[in-house]
Amino acid sequence: MTALMVQQQALLDALFTRASLEVQDRLQALLVPDATRGHAAYRAHGHALAERTLQAAYPVLAEFIGSENFGPLARELWHSHPPRCGDLGRWGEALPDLLGSLAALADEPCLPDLARVEWALHQASGAPDAFLDLPSFERLAQDDPQGLGLRLAPGMAIISSPWPVVSLVQAHRERTPSLAQAAQRLQAGVAECAVVWRQGLRPCVAACSPAEAAWLEALSQGSSLPQALSAVAGTDFNLSHWLQQAVQQGVVLGVVSLPLSNQEPS
Repeated sequence: MTALMVQQQALLDALFTRASLEVQDRLQALLVPDATRGHAAYRAHGHALAERTLQAAYPVLAEFIGSENFGPLARELWHSHPPRCGDLGRWGEALPDLLGSLAALADEPCLPDLARVEWALHQASGAPDAFLDLPSFERLAQDDPQGLGLRLAPGMAIISSPWPVVSLVQAHRERTPSLAQAAQRLQAGVAECAVVWRQGLRPCVAACSPAEAAWLEALSQGSSLPQALSAVAGTDFNLSHWLQQAVQQGVVLGVVSLPLSNQEPS
């Protein structure tokens, strides 16, 4: 490595790793005199950038735990899971797992799943455009269902949680339910399954039943209609009723043919 490359790598280590004395001494030996102030400015800017970036992806979490806790959390993620690409909008996926590993937040066990819902919403906001294909639904009455699947909305994700994650997100984003009602559900340990998708340009989240979650999970993995129905056998899942609502809400956009490898008997 050239001297410049060594300097650049040392600077990156100092900016993204925790500033141990060893790292600081190594950087100081490579930098020109009086460069310490510039390094401190870069580091402070990185921390501020980390907090702004995460707050854009996790606004509910930021409001839930307060800025006095969110700032240190952003800095911790910045150092433990630094960005790997130039687009900071793609950084932050590791936050839910980090939340689950911090002993200081052990008394808030809902936070990892709350963050997973928010990350799914963040991902859905950047999902590709897609449009409703109404004529394709005629195939449900004409073709062998074993060769058919459903085309789901871009950015669709399912998060099943023992906590009322949908209520918490909606209470902060839409004020419905109220914050007090969401707090009551949290205290009561109400479990909720969240379905996240993009409708037009708007990322959406709604609660769904465990049966709906299992059905959507099967469809998202490429299961045929009969195979997906086997995942909800013995429940009160009503395909006709669900499909009508799912099309109206933009969760389902059409009927598609499946590869032969996906058409195993169910």
